[in-house]
Amino acid sequence: MSYLKFDKNLMINLEQSLTKEMLRTNQAGAYHCSTIVGCNTRKHHGLLVIPIPELGNKSYVLLSSLDETVIQHGAPFNLGIHRYKGGVYSPNGHKYIREYDCETVPRTTYRVGGVILTKEMIFSSQENRIMVRYTLVDAHSATTLRFRPFLAFREANELVIQNTSLNPDYIEANNGVGFCPYKGFPTLYMQLSRKPTWVSEPNWYNNIEYSKDRDRGIPYIEDLWVPGYFEIPIKKGESIIFSAGISEISPRSLSKMYETELASRTRRTSFYNCLKNSAKQFYIKDNDKEFIMSSYPWGSVRARDTFLALPGSTLSIDHTEDFHQIMDTAIKAYEHYMETEELDPRIHGIDLPDIPLWALWAIQQYGKSQGFDKARKRYMPVVSKLLNWILAGGHPNLQVETSGLVSTTGTSTPASWMNSTQAGWPLVPRTGLLVEFNALWYNGLMFGCNLSEGIPEYEKHRESWLTVANQAKTAFITTFLNDYGYLYDYVNGKYSDPAVRPNMAIAIGLDYSPLERRQRKSVLDIVTRELLTPKGLRTLSPKSYGYMPFYIGQPDVRERAYHNGPARPWLFGFYADAYIKVFGMSGVSYIDRMLIGFEDEMSQNCIASISQLYDGNPPFSGHGSISHATNVAEVLRTLRNLKRLNP
Repeated sequence: MSYLKFDKNLMINLEQSLTKEMLRTNQAGAYHCSTIVGCNTRKHHGLLVIPIPELGNKSYVLLSSLDETVIQHGAPFNLGIHRYKGGVYSPNGHKYIREYDCETVPRTTYRVGGVILTKEMIFSSQENRIMVRYTLVDAHSATTLRFRPFLAFREANELVIQNTSLNPDYIEANNGVGFCPYKGFPTLYMQLSRKPTWVSEPNWYNNIEYSKDRDRGIPYIEDLWVPGYFEIPIKKGESIIFSAGISEISPRSLSKMYETELASRTRRTSFYNCLKNSAKQFYIKDNDKEFIMSSYPWGSVRARDTFLALPGSTLSIDHTEDFHQIMDTAIKAYEHYMETEELDPRIHGIDLPDIPLWALWAIQQYGKSQGFDKARKRYMPVVSKLLNWILAGGHPNLQVETSGLVSTTGTSTPASWMNSTQAGWPLVPRTGLLVEFNALWYNGLMFGCNLSEGIPEYEKHRESWLTVANQAKTAFITTFLNDYGYLYDYVNGKYSDPAVRPNMAIAIGLDYSPLERRQRKSVLDIVTRELLTPKGLRTLSPKSYGYMPFYIGQPDVRERAYHNGPARPWLFGFYADAYIKVFGMSGVSYIDRMLIGFEDEMSQNCIASISQLYDGNPPFSGHGSISHATNVAEVLRTLRNLKRLNP
């Protein structure tokens, strides 16, 4: 039995099937995303969505969808499905689906009378090309397939309205055609592995509706241009491959390319394998540089997400070389910022004050995974440079106080990961001494001391790091630990923020925590009681003022709720670390049981991945981006830690 298989009863029930989405990427920034029945419910959905650097650092939907029609005895049976204005679905191709399986590649099985047809999709890992393979499993009479492409050619966050600017001309291609409807876009080549007939029949399909966008309170209706259709006969047992890409390809190579890509895929036969595949989908390779995309179907390369996701999405799946390449790319960019204060054009948010603290944490995870001797040899100069730069006041918004603690200003611009804003102002104005900043700072200092031990050239640095660390440890306890047994979220002058937030879980989950075991347990108890859910830690306790558990409604309402209640799965990684540090091996089985909540997500929302955030109250529904790098990475890191502790 397949780990990820959905039968006819679920597929034909749109209330269930439209809530499940599927994502595939190619490590070059391109992606394919839709619901498992093929009905696009977001403007970000598309069969081929690619970055176009010449147009900006964004993704662009070229091919929105491809409607397939089975023709027998002159009778057409359209397998496509779209939602039009007013909630009308047409055609209703989902009623022909008999099974959907995405264990290796997305595979849909259709049955139309005596015809059984399978559709499989796969991305080329070498270029921005989607391939769709159709196989006629059974048929009792002559069968023809018709393919009708729906073109968008727009930025993924925009919509197209019928217009006269469109260029309807096309060029002939080998077994296909090429279109470039608007200036500045690349030509989209649509080809088949065998020569088809192209019928030019240009038309606009108006008022296509995206229900997810409607529910989010953002524009959701557009018009798509359909220039015509391909027709091709197919015999029983035969396979035909449709290709869409921004360069012309030899049709003869499609079959071999498809099989080569298929052989390299990891089968999604377990919770771990699902997350492993999902983690690899965030890799972005650009010549000699490698990055981590923060999320799909929207997202970007972000410094904080990069360092947070790096250990789990590489080391936890034995992709050590990818860790090296991504870390080298990020550190090179950060060192350039340290020297010039210039922002990086590709890695967003590199100037945020906690970036060097998360970089130190990521290197620490490398040492734990690969051995501290390797970490010393490869990253000791970087660790020393980061620590000394912070101590010297190098960062404009991260100051080391006389107490040894670090402070930041976040009143007008968000300084931490809790970065929601309204009218340009932070909704969670964390400023001054932030609890996770200072826990990471102490942890980084102690890690530097550990890593440099026995290396004479770093002895002076080590002494200064240890002195500041000891000061910071004492000040941390007196500053953040309150009489109720938990940690203030931030302290600004005489004000100590009493909101119960998950940042304290980071403080107790680090390898070097300023708190003793008894103090950690006290904080852990409150985190467990007030913040823990089956989908991670709430961003605010239900007992705290302003708790908003549901991430639904208009954009301004969702923005207010963003960091005031919904749960974040990535925080569970630090919670798990803290729990095992407090309870030892007796805590392993508890953490293992808690992971069931994430394994349930493998067949929900984005199949085989984890969404950005979940409601803080039951039923803990997923929201935001459907596949989020830090969430996938931290659950993977927790799985690997449990395996190490209890093989």
